[in-house]
Amino acid sequence: MIAPVPPARHLLRAKDLIDGRYREPLDVPALARAARLSTAHFSREFRRVFGETPHRYLLTRRLERAAALLRNTDRTVADICLMVGLSSVGSFTTSFGRAFGMSPTAYRASYPPASTRIRIPTCVLRAYARPPYSSFREDNGDRPG
Repeated sequence: MIAPVPPARHLLRAKDLIDGRYREPLDVPALARAARLSTAHFSREFRRVFGETPHRYLLTRRLERAAALLRNTDRTVADICLMVGLSSVGSFTTSFGRAFGMSPTAYRASYPPASTRIRIPTCVLRAYARPPYSSFREDNGDRPG
């Protein structure tokens, strides 16, 4: 006989879904289906096991990703808001402020510009650092007489 899967294991499916697809519109019914639980039972169990509601967990993942994009890119706040799966810049700014204690713009300003930290692969640097032509000629075996 196959042992039943513990309920917390089902909840990990939903948590993994949030972690991997935070950009997509996810709602509690979709997450409950992933966990193979009823919506109400899923919400209660998720909060009991992980200490926060599914909605709060999803919002936290989105805000963490937004913070990384603010630190590491020059994209606009509105672009970042949409990239992480949120649709309202005003709500994003408010939620970000609650989570990080400052607006997205102030958060970005507290880090050096992304352009100062850009890393270019060595192979690209070498290709662009080469002179367009070389004044040295390969020895083709012809010897002057």
